[in-house]
Amino acid sequence: MTGRLVTTDVLIIGGGLAGERCAIEAAAAGHEAIILSLVPPRRSHSCAAQGGMQASLANCVKAAGDNPTVHFLDTVRGSDWGADQEVATIFAEEAPIAVRELAHFGVPWSRVRGGKNHYFIKGEEVDIDESLENDGLIGQRDFGGTAKWRACYAAAGTGHAALYAVDSEVVRLGITVRDRTEAVALIHDGSRCTGAVVRDLRNGSHFTVIAKATVIATGGYGRIYGQYTSNATINEGTGAAIALDTGVVPLGNMEAVQFHPTTLSPSGILVTEGCRGDGAYLLDKNGDRFMVELEPEKQELASRDVVSRHMQQRMRDGLGIDSPYGPHLWLDCRHLGEEHMRTKLLEVWDICRDFVGRNPAKDLIPVRPTQHYSMGGVRVNKDGQAYGLAGLFAVGEASCWDMHGFNRLGGNSLSETLVSGRIVGRRVAEYASGHALRADTGLAFAALADAERKAANWLARSGSGPNVYEIRDAMGETMMHKVGIFRNGDELQEAIAELGQLLDDCDNAVLRCKDPGVNPELAFALRLKGMLRLAMTVAKGALARTESRGAHYRSDYPLRNDKEWLSRTLVRWGAGDSEPTLSYEPTGIIDLPPGHRGYGSDERIEMTETLEKHNEDVLQEQTRHGRLASTEDMGSRLRRGAWKSATG
Repeated sequence: MTGRLVTTDVLIIGGGLAGERCAIEAAAAGHEAIILSLVPPRRSHSCAAQGGMQASLANCVKAAGDNPTVHFLDTVRGSDWGADQEVATIFAEEAPIAVRELAHFGVPWSRVRGGKNHYFIKGEEVDIDESLENDGLIGQRDFGGTAKWRACYAAAGTGHAALYAVDSEVVRLGITVRDRTEAVALIHDGSRCTGAVVRDLRNGSHFTVIAKATVIATGGYGRIYGQYTSNATINEGTGAAIALDTGVVPLGNMEAVQFHPTTLSPSGILVTEGCRGDGAYLLDKNGDRFMVELEPEKQELASRDVVSRHMQQRMRDGLGIDSPYGPHLWLDCRHLGEEHMRTKLLEVWDICRDFVGRNPAKDLIPVRPTQHYSMGGVRVNKDGQAYGLAGLFAVGEASCWDMHGFNRLGGNSLSETLVSGRIVGRRVAEYASGHALRADTGLAFAALADAERKAANWLARSGSGPNVYEIRDAMGETMMHKVGIFRNGDELQEAIAELGQLLDDCDNAVLRCKDPGVNPELAFALRLKGMLRLAMTVAKGALARTESRGAHYRSDYPLRNDKEWLSRTLVRWGAGDSEPTLSYEPTGIIDLPPGHRGYGSDERIEMTETLEKHNEDVLQEQTRHGRLASTEDMGSRLRRGAWKSATG
């Protein structure tokens, strides 16, 4: 090891829940692991998750009869049949293990109270007698798009509790964490990844890390939507951007972007779905509870894409509440009472008090839909191994493992971080055990020199070029207003043209601060082109997908088209290319046939080919697009036909 070159068995880029859980698995197998993190891990965006973590424990009356098959059904329906059904099966089966493991790590789960409990369900006050035998078991609350109460929770601070517990395990195991560092490029030879070039944000210096296996766990890319996101400022898509830069690794389903129905207006801070799960209502400016009429079965607890569209349309129709920051709607928690708000929804109580000066037990909460989650990411197989580049893995929101398809159910992301962290971590450990450390120092130092040259070029620019923050803000406005909740061909074409101009502006932008060391403006400038390229892949993918599926809604193509679009978008951007290249692969082996989700519209263009015909070419087609062989055969974890017993 030298100051300029560091070696390790496993390099994890990202210090949130998925990355840390992956590192724990690698370390438990005896491998040396290094975690790189933009911030100290306990400040990672995982900490912002509030309402719950889905796992079919069936511990309370309203969860009776729940099991992994029912969870699988909800997940596939929630994805609008965009998910890989084998991955959804693996996830649903492993989630209960991950939740109980967190209890062992020290997460203070809210617990079932035996005896009479008071709830609000679909606007009605209900008393339910919980079994005394279940007293003290992990409690569960209702969440959107689910048939059973399944979200395990620690008040409204579930992510905070989980992250602190997992990070404590990282500390206990002595895993090396290098915070305030950022991976700016992957080191690879076109067929195998051997590490990354890293920038130290404390002093601006660069160094390389050579590893047997490299894992991208950097979270989502919500900040391409500027101020219109609930994501932390660190969620700028750095992991996806450096994967795209390889020209080899594709990103999957980048147009699949989720908007959360209830974020605080105007700040965009998340107000958990747990509020609606516990019985809160959505109201328009007339005080009408509009979701009862629009979605009589699920009401406020339809899937997020459906609720967000209804809310946005309500405001478009002039029924929003005007404010200096644009229209919003109301979330009504008043009937839940102060005791409930200050125990089961404490974080919501604090957020409302601190950021809008409101008491949610007495006052309505101003909310509106805002970008929240990225279903797209680095395309991987079921082992988490990236397409096209051996030795590279991705996990959590940074990946397109693809259990979410075109819409993620609330609480499934927090579960995914732990479930995929465990599973992919084991595969990473196996890969590291089977491969020697290949330290091609020439390749590494060439990549290092290129990264240093890029930083020097930014500092050398002079004149009166565009400001990087103005480019960022313009990107956010374009993405929210033209690649947002409602999309159409004309606006998507305009967005692509505007993003193309911003890419040109980025090449001419000039920094105000020329300090090569601790320089946040330089650090952001080095990310900006990658963010613009990610934004372009989202807009291009949305324009090409001429249907509506999950969170991708085209007003000019309003129907889900199972005849032509049961496919996953793959996007690559070759070195020197002026625009990305799109291709398509099958979503995966289909066991549950496409049908109605149970909420939203039931109008769709039906699939015409048989499932047998669809499924016979899946492996061949995905392999043609870069899929690497998985440890187990494709489809081996599917429980074929098990869903039939769960649907009666």
